[in-house]
Amino acid sequence: MGQRFGIVWTMTPAPKRHPVGEKVENGLETVLFAGRWLLAPLYLGLLAGLVVVVIIFFREVAHMLSGATTSSAEVVSVQVLDLIDLALLGNLIVMVILAGFENFVSKIHAADSSPDKPRWMGKVDFSGLKLKLIGSLVAISAIQLLKDFLRLDQIHDFTPIGWQIGIHLTFVVSGVLFAVTDWIGAKSHLIDHEVDEGDDS
Repeated sequence: MGQRFGIVWTMTPAPKRHPVGEKVENGLETVLFAGRWLLAPLYLGLLAGLVVVVIIFFREVAHMLSGATTSSAEVVSVQVLDLIDLALLGNLIVMVILAGFENFVSKIHAADSSPDKPRWMGKVDFSGLKLKLIGSLVAISAIQLLKDFLRLDQIHDFTPIGWQIGIHLTFVVSGVLFAVTDWIGAKSHLIDHEVDEGDDS
């Protein structure tokens, strides 16, 4: 029993947990926590996809070099945009692999001692990963549109371009909405934190 500011209260002891129930609960929590490693094969699959992207990239480079003396500037521009598109796709895959693995599976300790560790590793949470993903998708979509704009004289049906513009604008609006919702979430979290500090004082 204690007394403070004239108020008397009694400390109620916490109920004891049954040993068998506690063991079952701990075992279930251990299994669930270890279940995050089921995501590891998915990231290995993405790594295999990155290998395919690299192969296609160098195949496109070889194709571009084979026609370097006969291709027009417009053709070369489209081919270079194809390479940029593949490079952005590769960056996207690497970002999802590393940031996703660190956020949902385990820290990548092999990168801690490496001088080549990307600056964003360990700093991109799930919210930041969503924004980077949508940003990469917007960039890839913009490159696809630019490729089509360079070939307008060869296009007779502009319906696909209209769909691409609509999809691109959808990506842009989605990115803005993601940013706004994250900002609102951060503000509400800050307000709750200030309220908790006020209650403690």
